Amino acid sequence: MLDILKAIIIGIVEGLTEFLPISSTGHIDLVSQLITIDQGKDFMAMFEYVIQFGAILAVILLYFNKLNPLDWRKSKAERDSIWVLWFKVLVAIIPSVVIGLPLNDWMDAHLHTPVVVATTLILYGVLFIIIENHFAGKKPKIASLADLTFSTAFLIGLCQALSIVPGTSRSGATILGAILFGASRFVATEFSFFLAIPTMFGVSLLKVGKFLLNGNSFTGLQWEILLTGTVVSFIVAWIAIKWLLKFVQTHDFKPFGWYRIALGLVVLAVLFF
Repeated sequence: MLDILKAIIIGIVEGLTEFLPISSTGHIDLVSQLITIDQGKDFMAMFEYVIQFGAILAVILLYFNKLNPLDWRKSKAERDSIWVLWFKVLVAIIPSVVIGLPLNDWMDAHLHTPVVVATTLILYGVLFIIIENHFAGKKPKIASLADLTFSTAFLIGLCQALSIVPGTSRSGATILGAILFGASRFVATEFSFFLAIPTMFGVSLLKVGKFLLNGNSFTGLQWEILLTGTVVSFIVAWIAIKWLLKFVQTHDFKPFGWYRIALGLVVLAVLFF
């Protein structure tokens, strides 16, 4: 029962932080210093990533109509534009596949530490503030997803690949890159959602495969823990996504930058003292 409660807490953290540019992995790493599910190290390493599937499902359901190119009620032009969007997403995930897959195990073994998380939280927090100040008052060149070129999508994908370092934030790196290359905050946010679908689904499959290849198998309790974390992640992510979309229409990302800096400094202070 205690592990189920821990799964609920971690699921809340995952759902809340996955799409906000504050690093879900970083927050879960920090929470895991205090809360450890007693099902073995391999299970915990897999669980922290696989519950992201709940957050993926929230995006898919919220955007199903917008992302479904097989709906024959849409015009041919509308269906074609959705296919083009999906091709842009596929182009954008190439860097994560090429860079992220070979380095995944090394990153897990060496960089999942509070110092690394705190440092990247602060670094990207500062970048958010600098970039937002630089573009303040300027009209974005990319005001819709249709304006996004394949080359710009690839460049945004390169930024997403930076998120393999814990504490960076996949959504944060993607949003920063998109804004830097001329996208509006709303376009940057939505494109980060869409990139999450294949990226996080692929990572989830990778982690489950690694868990099973290491000779593990799922017990009944482990299935319950995994399902609980995933469902909670889905519910909280749904709420977080809808809130963020409203927020970015009238606000910039500097509050997230300041939050990242404050949290990073708190972590470093706790480690120091």
